[in-house]
Amino acid sequence: MLGSSRTSFEAARAELPGRVPADGEMSAELLQVSTVLAATPALRGALADSGTESAARVALVRSVLDGKVSAATLDVVADLASRRWNSGTDVVDAVELLGFEVALIGVERAGRLDTVEDQLFRVDRLVAGNAELRQALSDPAVGAAAKAQMLDDLLDGKVETTTAALVRHLVQHPRGRNLGDVLPALVEQSARRRERLLAKVKVAAAMSGDQERRLAAVLSRIYHREVDLQIEVDPEVLGGVVVRVGDEVIDGSVAQRLDEVSRVWRA
Repeated sequence: MLGSSRTSFEAARAELPGRVPADGEMSAELLQVSTVLAATPALRGALADSGTESAARVALVRSVLDGKVSAATLDVVADLASRRWNSGTDVVDAVELLGFEVALIGVERAGRLDTVEDQLFRVDRLVAGNAELRQALSDPAVGAAAKAQMLDDLLDGKVETTTAALVRHLVQHPRGRNLGDVLPALVEQSARRRERLLAKVKVAAAMSGDQERRLAAVLSRIYHREVDLQIEVDPEVLGGVVVRVGDEVIDGSVAQRLDEVSRVWRA
């Protein structure tokens, strides 16, 4: 999202914690609404139509959703409808992202956000490392029910209910997106929920607890914020460490240095 859409989404997200009730309905309802909007071009287009008065867009949302979702969820979607958007697709994305955010707020309140974030990362790594599974979960020829069953078999009893629900939504409602892109984005969203930076670390061999603490401390000093590490063992690194924070890469791996030497030798 860019421009008006980004501004609208950030404002809605900032207000969200005060709107989330104690029960667990809102996340599922928002994700359901995002699915309906994705399948209804006329409706999502109407909600993004800047030529229509804000009050009319809000009235449209309330007429469509009243009685179908909780009052709290309806208020959140109506608030989104009152804001400015660049496109109907941005409205769908915003509703979906707020659905994810509500789920993360819920596990944060329960003291389980760290656990869910780690599980999301591990599911992402599992899918990334299994081409056959990735293909099956992304194949439009495989029905939603079959994909749900695959996930149930894969995750049953191994992850939190919230983790499974979020992953299931992404798999069943890809909207043309690559699973390898949307899963990491969800992990990033979880890290932002705690207002920390997420550093993706690749190493040749597992790090000790002391090494992890020292690396986190160094990165915190560099970025002036607390940093969460997500560590992936990759033999191709050979030695050292490769760290990605957002779009910035800090490459201190042996492989990188060998590549640099090779380029100099070939020059």
